[in-house]
Amino acid sequence: MENMEVEKMAHSKLKDTRKGGNRAALFVYATEALENMAFVANAISIVTYFYGYMNFSLTKSATTLTNFMGTAFLLALFGGYLSDTYLSRFKTCVLFGIIELVGYAVLTAQAHFHQLRPTPCNGVAPDLMNQCETASGSQLAIFYSGLYLVALGTSGIKAALPALGADQFDERDPREKAKLSSFFNWFLFSLTCGAIVGVTFLVWISTNQGWDWSFGVCALAVLFAIVFVAMGKSLYRNNVPKGSPLLRILQVFVAAIKNRNLPVPENTEELHEIHDQEVGESMEHLRRTDQFRFLDRAAIVRSSSGSQASDRSWSLCTITQVEEAKILVRMFPVILSTIFMNTCLAQLQTFSIQQSTTMDTHLVGGFHIPGPSIPVIPLLFMFILIPIYDRIFVPVARRFTGIPTGIRYLQRIGVGLVLSAISMAVAGIIETQRKSVARHHGMVDSIEPLPMSVFWLGIQYAIFGAADMFTLIGLLEFFYAESSSCMKSLSTAISWTSIAFGYFLSTAVVELVNKVSGGWLANNNLNRDKLDYFYWLLAGISVLNFGFYLVCASWYQYKSEDQKKGNGNSAASRAEGK
Repeated sequence: MENMEVEKMAHSKLKDTRKGGNRAALFVYATEALENMAFVANAISIVTYFYGYMNFSLTKSATTLTNFMGTAFLLALFGGYLSDTYLSRFKTCVLFGIIELVGYAVLTAQAHFHQLRPTPCNGVAPDLMNQCETASGSQLAIFYSGLYLVALGTSGIKAALPALGADQFDERDPREKAKLSSFFNWFLFSLTCGAIVGVTFLVWISTNQGWDWSFGVCALAVLFAIVFVAMGKSLYRNNVPKGSPLLRILQVFVAAIKNRNLPVPENTEELHEIHDQEVGESMEHLRRTDQFRFLDRAAIVRSSSGSQASDRSWSLCTITQVEEAKILVRMFPVILSTIFMNTCLAQLQTFSIQQSTTMDTHLVGGFHIPGPSIPVIPLLFMFILIPIYDRIFVPVARRFTGIPTGIRYLQRIGVGLVLSAISMAVAGIIETQRKSVARHHGMVDSIEPLPMSVFWLGIQYAIFGAADMFTLIGLLEFFYAESSSCMKSLSTAISWTSIAFGYFLSTAVVELVNKVSGGWLANNNLNRDKLDYFYWLLAGISVLNFGFYLVCASWYQYKSEDQKKGNGNSAASRAEGK
């Protein structure tokens, strides 16, 4: 009987080794490229649909776009919570993909049938827009339903898909830890490939063929994304939801408050923990850390803690559960210190796009770049830099540091923040030169393009593209690796909220600067505005923000796990945590 059990366990482990790895990750890459192609294309150019098709004012169009973007990234928290608590990551991707598909279908129908939207006012001067037909209540209901179904759908995919791909590599195995880091690099590469197609091909379709065709292609892209993620089902290592991670963390704070008058024992072995013989081998054990000792009180064993597990969970927690709460608290300052970088990113998607409309956009052979396609410049640089980083920089750095990822997560994020500050400083220099050209040629009030190539903007875009390569994926990898096994999706979702708050903060910063400066950005004429001053201000604040980040990063203590098999994994964990 015992031999049969041993054979059964061995067969189960052999079956598990046939799953996961790069084969399974390929389906994740394809899914991300297709879904992001649709999302980025609309993030860049859908404001023209609001203005030209729905007859929104310029201000309302901009506000609608920022609300849509902010909501899409914030709702990732909801998708991550569902994934960790009730659904697997695979089911979350499929479910939210279907929601996004329905959203694009609704927008396609509205863009195609003129009865579902007001009569377009294309070509009407902005000051006469109030004379155009406004959208009816039913038309607005259809519009917002489609738009926010897209936001909800993409949010769930953003939360669950990176975690689903990362799950295909065992982070506790030193041999697969490097592969896990490489996965995040190639995940960014697939995201970049999709974005490049989105800001070129899909923007061209919306400009030349109409928004019904553009939304229709987006719907097809999401449909194929769902098909690809479903095709890999038999290869995935699927996670099993382990209950609400937020509830587990809340229990720690409640238990710590209940036990606030109890002294923490000198011998930390007396603190409560569930041992291997009480649970399955897959149980994750986190070592106790000295930070936030107040929370250790949640693991103090009391004789009156209650006999039922449901009662004890609010007065007695395990050390692992306490450490999960500590990890989340330690992560909070890190995410705060990256928000301002995304505020700078918002300027490249707004003011730099406006700069491009005043410059020469022609290429060799008579071709020219449409304004919404200017962001292809940093994407192309990322397309080139990511393979170089993964195949050259990481292996070389690994030889010197001995770290599977080449450099630690927080070091990678820090490099991105430095490059972000440099990008803003360069942007200020180039804007100074652009205004000098306008004055030199007497074109301050002219609507004609300046005799200055738009590719000068490529310098600031290229530097920020490199910054994004370091910080965006550094955050995703950091939050995935450092979070506990029960909240991987929620943690990756938290990293996306940095972008959401960056967009929201951008609006506040612009308004505040205008009020304090007396109108640096209030002339509606970039040749008379002081956008260069604004860029230099952002560069200065970015330097101060980097100083804040250094404090947070030096204070952060990496998690450390108690592994149950051999010493290799524990050694790897300790090496990363130093």
